[in-house]
Amino acid sequence: MMRKEELNPSQRGHSGKKWLVITLAGVIWIGPVLGNGIPVLNGPLSSSVVEAASSSAKKLSEEIITSGAILMNYQFTTGSQKSLANVIRVDLKNPNVKLDVMTGKEGYFTTRQSTGGMAKENGAVAAINGDFFNTGAQGAPMGGQVSGGLLMSTPSVLKGMYAFAVTKDGTPMVDEFTFSGSFTAENGEKFTLAGMNKSAYVPEGTSSTFSHLNAAYIYTSAWKAVERPTNSSTTPTEVMVKDGVITEISDKASIQKSIPEGSFILRTHGTAANFVKNNLEVGQKLTADYSLVSKKTGKQINPESLQIMIGGHTILVNDGKAASFSRDVSSIGGYRARTAVGYSKDGRYAYLIATEKHSGSAGMSLGQLQSFMTQIGVWKGLNLDGGGSTTMVNRPLAEMNTTLTFNTEYGTAQRSIVNALGVFSTAPKGSLKGFKVSGDTTLLIGQTGSYQLKGYDTYYNPVDMQSVNPTWKSSNGNIKVSGQNVKAVSSGTSTVTAVSGNAKATMQVQVLGGGDVASLKVGTAAAPLAAGTTVSVPITATLNNGKSIEVPGSALKWEFIGFNGKVTDGRLTVSSVNTNTKVGYAIARYDGFSTVVILSAAGESTWENFENVSYPINFTTNVSGVTGNASVVKGSGTHANSKVLKLDYDMNGGIGQKVYAYAQLNNSTGKTIPAAATAMTLDVEGDNSLNWLRAELKDNNGKTVYVDLAKVIDWTGWKTLSIDLSGYNIAFPAQLKRMYVVNVEEGQDERALTGSVSFDDIRFTMPALSSDAGLPTGTAVMTIGQKSLTMNGKKVAIDSAPILKNGTTYVPIKHVLDAFGGQAKWNSSAQRVTVLRGGKLMDLTVGKKDFVLNGKRISAAVAPIISGGRTLVPLRLVSEQLGLNVKWDKNTKTVTIKS
Repeated sequence: MMRKEELNPSQRGHSGKKWLVITLAGVIWIGPVLGNGIPVLNGPLSSSVVEAASSSAKKLSEEIITSGAILMNYQFTTGSQKSLANVIRVDLKNPNVKLDVMTGKEGYFTTRQSTGGMAKENGAVAAINGDFFNTGAQGAPMGGQVSGGLLMSTPSVLKGMYAFAVTKDGTPMVDEFTFSGSFTAENGEKFTLAGMNKSAYVPEGTSSTFSHLNAAYIYTSAWKAVERPTNSSTTPTEVMVKDGVITEISDKASIQKSIPEGSFILRTHGTAANFVKNNLEVGQKLTADYSLVSKKTGKQINPESLQIMIGGHTILVNDGKAASFSRDVSSIGGYRARTAVGYSKDGRYAYLIATEKHSGSAGMSLGQLQSFMTQIGVWKGLNLDGGGSTTMVNRPLAEMNTTLTFNTEYGTAQRSIVNALGVFSTAPKGSLKGFKVSGDTTLLIGQTGSYQLKGYDTYYNPVDMQSVNPTWKSSNGNIKVSGQNVKAVSSGTSTVTAVSGNAKATMQVQVLGGGDVASLKVGTAAAPLAAGTTVSVPITATLNNGKSIEVPGSALKWEFIGFNGKVTDGRLTVSSVNTNTKVGYAIARYDGFSTVVILSAAGESTWENFENVSYPINFTTNVSGVTGNASVVKGSGTHANSKVLKLDYDMNGGIGQKVYAYAQLNNSTGKTIPAAATAMTLDVEGDNSLNWLRAELKDNNGKTVYVDLAKVIDWTGWKTLSIDLSGYNIAFPAQLKRMYVVNVEEGQDERALTGSVSFDDIRFTMPALSSDAGLPTGTAVMTIGQKSLTMNGKKVAIDSAPILKNGTTYVPIKHVLDAFGGQAKWNSSAQRVTVLRGGKLMDLTVGKKDFVLNGKRISAAVAPIISGGRTLVPLRLVSEQLGLNVKWDKNTKTVTIKS
């Protein structure tokens, strides 16, 4: 059915604004870039790749979000690969729940917002990210969009781009749609409409190079930006229409203002602009006819018959089976976080699907996603935007707000996108059905948690519980209860119980111990060893599950070696320094797990500020078609008064492969980092390209070391980056050879291929500069079973001989430290040896293969042992971690140690 009207509807979107007719734009682009900077599709359509290995989907858990919507968590296994997936199943026949499409901030296009932000603004109880969009354009979706029963955008003229829709009677559909429409002047003359609210793009299957060439588009008040659109390669003639009447015509120039509610702008160019000139005048009426058209059946669909529509990419599942891809998918290949939507065979259920990609989940290929969808009951479904855009939020039972269902590829950060598919509760207020305890499920020792009793009604929506005053208690002494607040006392698991009348609710709370910690990082890793020094020493714990937590001061125990001091409110103050001490240690322990601040005469020093560079700097790459430039230039912004190293790059010649753009120092030689550095700090001007930023070093052993400066360049302007080098095991002195931008092939379409980054004020923290210089050097020889050590040719008696056990040499570490400098401390209750040498602190525990080095847990093949009443440590492990070289002669059963 065609829709004919004066362009002045009164329907309202989520935010209550009177959108006129609103459209989509923006696309995942593949192939060479044309004049307008947007690549186009090349080559034949790909076929679906069916995974060769058998796969299975196992449901791990299920929870109710609201009446008619449940969240299901799955583990998907393909061979040895395991991936996590999350599915929100929505009952389209349940009157208490509905789907709808949310748009940007306040419901506007060109105002990107995160999925969670849109859910919060619109009151959704769950949501997933939506359509593809051109990350370099203003921010409008690629496909068609209907929100709240109102057409918000039209499909782009692109091949194989499917959409998901639900009619107002709750019938789902997945199809490929086009737009058909025209506007009519008061004199009866008509002109074809190309679409509504579109970003500039390259149409496919037409003779037109540019989407807006010789075309007419409608832009409504839902288009926030004044430019309609940017980078269109066309000069517009624009017509303002209010209440169906022309109020302004701007010939060959845009109307420089936002579109008021109840109005729209007809944006024309070329032949369309000539039509305006010959047929339209201020004061005349304007009407339009338009419809959506199914490419498969040719049937016209009245947008008013739809409740929602959201665009996507290729079809994935058809008739319950993996479908051939309807579009080239080379740019969205690999194993990624992914988002999809589909429906069941009987049309009752919609499935909102998001897969995870992180250290605990491998992500999925498109073929695996197809297999997963068919296994959980999807009859027909399509691919939505994925990779870094993949996001799911849901409202936990009895909670008021949504939270991330799982971490995105950026951690807890959510990418700002153009639209999202939301789940909304339409249920009336129900009676109290149940309640639960809500609060922190994990606590650090010394940390205080707050717990509340939260209720939900018969529709599983939250209920106000302020009038309920429960009694709180704990199952054991791991946590101490005071009202609804608890304080973690010792590691272990406790049950917090809330009792109100005859009802009660419980929650398991884990108090994390040192064994749950993967690393402790101190805010200041090095400081001057001088009386009066005061530095901030906040401690952050990274847990074994990857989560980071600030450690409260009450949970830490501090120990000072070589000086007297104190830590108050997160600040370390040195009161006095011991005589002849060249290096001091401030050791912080959380439940035995340690990190250290190294205090010495050295500290952070500027290594390169690019003011007087005497060596060559040049650009290089791994792909011949990639171009760029690296040079020292005058800075900009906050670095306008200094010289900086600027790296410009154009990676368009490397599409489809991993591309590197290098700023190379001193040709292939690099510049020397003279001494052991524990941290690197530098200022970087970002380009928001979402590319990867790294540095390449060559250490004193000839090993190449790749240092991550930033996993994602997600900022513009200058930013200070701090990088912990202690875990890279760099043998100093080392050479910093080059800094570079990486654009990997997976998800390449999501990142910019051209850009510019700048570097300035590179600093290294070298706490071992003075301490290592004063440490003894030379060669020591020890023989298995002999109570002697030869140091630089001089034999010295030792009280315990080295032993050989299962191919590992064990010694009392004291003898090595006596020879090469350092000290060891034994904690009998913890069965722990603490070893200090130069800028290194090691904690080793008898019987445990894991050890802690400068705040990081590291796995080893062997553990310390007790033999003959003495604690012995693995010689090679400890010596090499302390910067010593160890060689074993099996014929003479001797160990040679060199420094």
